[in-house]
Amino acid sequence: MTRAFVFPGQGAQTIGMGRALAMAYPAARAVFAEVDAALGRNLSALIWEGEIEALTLTENAQPALMATSLAALRALEAEGIAVTSAAYVAGHSLGEYSALCAAGSLSLSDTARLLQLRGRAMQQAVPVGLGAMAALLGLDFAAADAVAREALAAGPGGEVCQAANDNDPAQVVISGHRAAVERALDIARAKGARRAMLLPVSAPFHCALMQPAAEAMAEALAAVEVKAPAVPLVANVRAEAVSDPATIRDLLVAQVTGSVRWRESVAFMAAQGVTEFWEIGPGKALCGMIRRIAPGAATRAVGTPEEVLAAKG
Repeated sequence: MTRAFVFPGQGAQTIGMGRALAMAYPAARAVFAEVDAALGRNLSALIWEGEIEALTLTENAQPALMATSLAALRALEAEGIAVTSAAYVAGHSLGEYSALCAAGSLSLSDTARLLQLRGRAMQQAVPVGLGAMAALLGLDFAAADAVAREALAAGPGGEVCQAANDNDPAQVVISGHRAAVERALDIARAKGARRAMLLPVSAPFHCALMQPAAEAMAEALAAVEVKAPAVPLVANVRAEAVSDPATIRDLLVAQVTGSVRWRESVAFMAAQGVTEFWEIGPGKALCGMIRRIAPGAATRAVGTPEEVLAAKG
């Protein structure tokens, strides 16, 4: 079977994630220690023993999820399964950084610092309460995009409302000014959305309101080394494979304001012959999306010592 390694994004965080991996595998424990050292603080203690409200803060959740995903990868490597056993790597939003670190494009320390900065910059880009995100279930991307445009047309002008995450054939997330997003919820329901609901997020990610964060990331990424990944990355904003370091750097900046084209990314990998997707890190959200995008593909969650051993076969 041809496999891809995929890495989860924000929302997968739970208190205690990765602790069993760190106890079972010295290489996994070393990941958390290096991330703590890179950030100059004990993020591991927050992940394993802290409050979920603190862990969910964007500047904490992003490096924490990456650390847990990389710990799972190091455990796999300890069992003889290397990232090069995959044909592609990909990640959902912040998971793209995990994927690049996994493939050796970014160092672990740089990835941790970049994600902490990314989380802070995204949080600070828009005053709290001004922006919102909402999930539209039962509408495809074209329908959700039309809903967002209609919501803008019904408003006072100067607002932002755009399709942010094309997750699977019937789940699209929109993002922008809160008033416009709330109008879009009513429009989506009128157009037959099965569910349309605001999401409990602290900022409107992946829309034009994130431009200040994109500028901060451009500056930060210019200062770190980006290598060609050992395995091609299927990039969020292009939904195709890339390996050129300069291109990767540019796409990471574009990703802050651009749509996460997850449905198209999975479809691209399936079209290239990928028959098995391994979700490396906490949770199983991507596995669910992948089954709806590529029903014939096999999925596997790899986030605990038991799942690592099961993957070894």
